Amino acid sequence: MRRATMVAGVALALGLSACSSGNNTTTKTGTAVFNAADSKIVNASDHKGGTLNLAISDDWDSIDPGNTYYAFSWDFARLYGRSLTMFKPAAGKAGLELVPDLATGLGQVSDGGKTITYKLKPGVKYEDGTPVKAADVKYAVARTYARDVLPNGPTYFVDFLDAGDYKGPYKTPDMNAFTGIQTPDDSTVVFKLKSPFGDFDFLVSSPQTVPVPQAKDTGAKYQEHPLSTGSYKVDSYEPGKQFLLSKNPNWDTGDPNRKQLVDKIDVKLKTTAEDIDNRLLAGSLDADVAGSGVQAAAQSKILSDPKLKANSDNTFTGRLWFFVMDEKVAPFDNIECRRAVQYATDKVSLQTAYGGPIAGGDIATTMLPPTIVGYQKFDLFATPDSKGDVAKAKDALAKCGKPDGFSTTILLRADRPKEVASGEALQQALSKVGIKTEIKSVPAGQYFTRFAGAPEYVKTNNIGIVFHGWSADWPTGFGFLQQLVDGRTIKPQGNTNVQEMDDPAINALFDKAAASTDAKEREAIYGQIDKAAMEHASLVPFLYGKGLLYRNPAMTNVVIDYSYGMYNYTQLGKQ
Repeated sequence: MRRATMVAGVALALGLSACSSGNNTTTKTGTAVFNAADSKIVNASDHKGGTLNLAISDDWDSIDPGNTYYAFSWDFARLYGRSLTMFKPAAGKAGLELVPDLATGLGQVSDGGKTITYKLKPGVKYEDGTPVKAADVKYAVARTYARDVLPNGPTYFVDFLDAGDYKGPYKTPDMNAFTGIQTPDDSTVVFKLKSPFGDFDFLVSSPQTVPVPQAKDTGAKYQEHPLSTGSYKVDSYEPGKQFLLSKNPNWDTGDPNRKQLVDKIDVKLKTTAEDIDNRLLAGSLDADVAGSGVQAAAQSKILSDPKLKANSDNTFTGRLWFFVMDEKVAPFDNIECRRAVQYATDKVSLQTAYGGPIAGGDIATTMLPPTIVGYQKFDLFATPDSKGDVAKAKDALAKCGKPDGFSTTILLRADRPKEVASGEALQQALSKVGIKTEIKSVPAGQYFTRFAGAPEYVKTNNIGIVFHGWSADWPTGFGFLQQLVDGRTIKPQGNTNVQEMDDPAINALFDKAAASTDAKEREAIYGQIDKAAMEHASLVPFLYGKGLLYRNPAMTNVVIDYSYGMYNYTQLGKQ
């Protein structure tokens, strides 16, 4: 019951911020409408055949479902992997409802909330025809403990399961040693928690519960061919080049959450953002996998041409665009130096760099976006028209002992033109108060593995400012904030708490929210966490992200997945 209440709260938040009917009506081929996929299924069809042609400007962090943490990757992984639960493949707000996927139903809670049990659907097989067993789900979760081998992905299971000091199956292959999950038979998965966690059904929707047979696991090399339980299987993955999938012959056709329409899916990697846009408009590409929207030149073409505009969608993507200051890197170990940057930032110029209000989004002042349960409107570092306040910035610089400014480095992703442009806009704004910056750009595919998410790299290279973007792991304050600001999530690789915030009071609030069975209490706590984190002044949210997405009119069953803020890849077909 409390889970149903939580989803209803998410839907209410979305209703306040997005103009969406939330129904499941369809827009037929030949009657394309601007922003139709935000609330309807566009080009509904059961036509089979053809190839879905996709591209991305960089690469996956990993296609291994247990070792990935980009929103587009979680969305895409549902094509070749089934987790215990998932979000309903429906239009509008209905897409925020959790439904069973590999499991027969949502979790059965016992032991005061510390034991949660799932039953597996019968007859689910891997691509090679072998049956999926409960032990495979247990093993998949056990892999997430091996941070030295699989550094990406969140640490929720490590944080919440009662597994002692377990370090993963590569150091301890005997699964009896992993006490966090019990499998009394081949169809029953029993999670044992340290304490109750009200969001657990959301947690098991992550690809970390996609089953992996222990005998088939190859550790870090598993991404070369993850074994499929979804509608498509991986034919080949060449990092930096191409990702190819084809129909899984042993997919359960009774699966209500996926379609299997096209024969093949071809994803070109390391394609420049501008080239992706040009190919989209030319019709040789169906969609951009990243789902963050077209660049400025294509935006202008689309919005000025009614035919092109009718094949595009402008929706709140669920993303927050922000940058952080590492609290362990001088001079940002001084809160007044961080406040100086807060006041010097011209958020309007960053919004413009991202494409303005349409393709960029709305000016942000909080970490929680308006669509997330727990959002409260406030602005601790308000400036006139959000364009910065030089006087307040200089006052903060004086208080931090740097009246003439200082020098630092900005880290961002090279293959994301909007992020590069926003970094340059920030550079100009900071220069007005004497803060000199050098921009260092690196590949997106390794951003959190080798660079931004590696605290030692950040400190060694004296990187003070790091650009960041985030979508909720699930649409509650916990699912959005915990991996960003809970100090216990800081890790040597794949770190998403890039500013290295470790505040015992904030950590305790997360524990309080996790243990609460009262949805209203949890919502209030999430708001408290947001404000407490912003008081550190190390987080600078600047956009509640929107994107102008373009859909090739040849694609069928196109719909925005509200849980990921991009197209639902499990439903797509071709005319």
